[in-house]
Amino acid sequence: MAIKVNLDRVLLDRKMSLTELAERVGITLANLSILKTGKARAVRFTTLEALCRELDCQPADILVYEPEEGDMKAAAE
Repeated sequence: MAIKVNLDRVLLDRKMSLTELAERVGITLANLSILKTGKARAVRFTTLEALCRELDCQPADILVYEPEEGDMKAAAE
């Protein structure tokens, strides 16, 4: 997937644990872990908003688009 999740980096910068963030946002630790590892297939805007509020960041600090190599070849053709 071309969308990468940088939640680890943002948590490290904020010196916050995943457990603390889960409690603040009101999301289960299991669901937040799925998002953190990049295994989530979707994220609700309300969840993204809560994450940004608690981490004092922008969505682009958490989610980054990085085209995969196959995508780059198809676009060049």
